[in-house]
Amino acid sequence: MSDVSTLPRLASQALTPCWDNLNKLSWVDGFAFTSYGVTLGVRVSDPALLPMLRSRLPRDAEPSDADVVERYFSMILGGTKPGSRIRAFNMLYLDHSQAARSHRVDDVLDAFESWSRLSVAEFAPTRIFVHAGVVGWKGRAILIPGKTQSGKSSLVAALVKAGASYYSDEFAVLDETGRVHPFAKPLSMRATPTARQHDVAVEDIGGHVGEEPLPVGLVVMSQYKAGARWQPQTLSPGLGLLELLANTVSARRATERALAVLGGVVSNAAVIKSERGDAQITIAKILQAIEPDN
Repeated sequence: MSDVSTLPRLASQALTPCWDNLNKLSWVDGFAFTSYGVTLGVRVSDPALLPMLRSRLPRDAEPSDADVVERYFSMILGGTKPGSRIRAFNMLYLDHSQAARSHRVDDVLDAFESWSRLSVAEFAPTRIFVHAGVVGWKGRAILIPGKTQSGKSSLVAALVKAGASYYSDEFAVLDETGRVHPFAKPLSMRATPTARQHDVAVEDIGGHVGEEPLPVGLVVMSQYKAGARWQPQTLSPGLGLLELLANTVSARRATERALAVLGGVVSNAAVIKSERGDAQITIAKILQAIEPDN
């Protein structure tokens, strides 16, 4: 057990009276980590939670000895206590706000995993994170922006099976020149639109992970709709920029930087938009749209 007085502090701009109340609870251990230049803190009510949380960190996360963190995760272990019939919830707090509550530890760990990646995306000082699936095709990237349940993971999987290299099914990570960097994680697939997500390694579907940053060759705005026909319209750079900005995590926090990077993307890549039905029917037309001779 560590000396909790040595745990990092939350950045002053995130402090609230509710944070003071949360501090009064019993926290026995914790750690800090950094990813993409963002430093986050974790503290727990029970040391048994530490290895569980560490197993859910972003893949590139590294330990940090920072004194101050930009966001704090506080997790309370629930369950039935000795001598009690009451089954307490497992809970996760994001700074002072409750982010998850469940009798299942895995549900709360899933929330931590998702929120830690989203926090990195929000605070990253040198990258712009867009909610998007990404694949590489013949030296250029195809971006498929969209929120959860828009069907981007299934479209990414279909493109990977067709020979595209896998970059991400969650975030397009753009540098200042507009190139996309890998954010490889297991594909989050659903058996049905309302089913729970399950992880699928890209190798299990015969795919491979891209390694080199790529310029964006095509942006595909596509929402899945059963029975829909693929009838894409080419958007103007201005409309394309607005579509990308609507899916950018740091759009409010780093507006000028996001506009500069995304503006470069839409000035060099076509942005097309259409509802789509079955992914298999759509991918050939998407790949045709990015071919250099088209």
